[in-house]
Amino acid sequence: MHMFVPALPAVAQDMGASISAAQMTISMYIIGLAFGQLIYGPLSDCFGRRPVLMVGLALYTAAGLAAALAPDVDTLIVARLLQAFGGCAGLVLGRAIVRDMSGPEDAARQLALVNLVVVIGPAVAPLIGGMLSSSLGWRSIFLLLISLGATNLLLAWRLLPETGLPSGQISVSSLGRDYRGLLGSPAFAGYAIGGACATTSMYAFIASAPFLFVNELHRPSYEVGLYLGLLAVGVSLGSAVASRLIGRISIERFMIGANLLSVVAALAFLGVALLGWLSVTLAVGLMCLFTFGAGMSSPAALTKAVSVNPRTIGSASGLYGFTQMAIGALCTTLAGLGQDPALAAASVLAAAGLTGQLAFWVALRHEAGKNP
Repeated sequence: MHMFVPALPAVAQDMGASISAAQMTISMYIIGLAFGQLIYGPLSDCFGRRPVLMVGLALYTAAGLAAALAPDVDTLIVARLLQAFGGCAGLVLGRAIVRDMSGPEDAARQLALVNLVVVIGPAVAPLIGGMLSSSLGWRSIFLLLISLGATNLLLAWRLLPETGLPSGQISVSSLGRDYRGLLGSPAFAGYAIGGACATTSMYAFIASAPFLFVNELHRPSYEVGLYLGLLAVGVSLGSAVASRLIGRISIERFMIGANLLSVVAALAFLGVALLGWLSVTLAVGLMCLFTFGAGMSSPAALTKAVSVNPRTIGSASGLYGFTQMAIGALCTTLAGLGQDPALAAASVLAAAGLTGQLAFWVALRHEAGKNP
């Protein structure tokens, strides 16, 4: 997803599409990640983590080929949707595999470490995407993604053991019962909504970034990848801090404090946009602070959410991921509605941060009431 963002202006020009149509390749990708995770979690509880992951990687690779050959923007959007359906297997099953093998506090530390490794991709992806798009054309990005998908499929086949306890049974009624139970839990809903608002709300800025930096701040397009890469550095630093401090500080206090840092950064960004003081330094600096808080709060929120009911870890991981991507898609769409990309993105980030803080508070109060 991040590798393709710098290519959006080139796609719009090459295919004679509008900016909003080009942005749909990102919005639909996020939607695909959201709905796909609802499927992979329960399927992995039934059939096992390993085979379901391999099917997802195969779909990701095949859809990448379709995207590389897309003749128009509508075909590209559909191919990106299918690519997301395949790729989200890694998101939901990676989390479930960690939780399969760890207790709550160990899982939080390991998920923070996984987060640190995972953000290396988004950190370098915009740089690679910008270079490929400017030198070889935007379609070359998909050739690289196809090779990455095929490599991951091979590695999963050769190296990944089965970590779950597949039940071998799945039914619509039991699936609906699991999801109803999770959605009916104020604790799970609070952690899922709070975690999503704390993390994937940043997609509002990511989708607006090419137009903000190029059109408003008059920077060359190749710099966009560098700025987005710095945001991923913020996430990685936050994850590194989380892996060290969780266990010394309670997960609950750590989660609330980390998200509060993101809220302060979002409100400051909104103030800068309203006053017309926006600059590259302020925009990137405040967003790095926002993502630093997100990197710290993400593993804590995820661990709390998937621990609500140990019987449905896979389903909880899938539903948590769905919530993340659904809110990310909503934030991206809302950020595209305004005429001023900076003001629209800042407003969305501030509203999401405050909503996340409220959701965490509700979840913690409910848990405290159940365990006085």
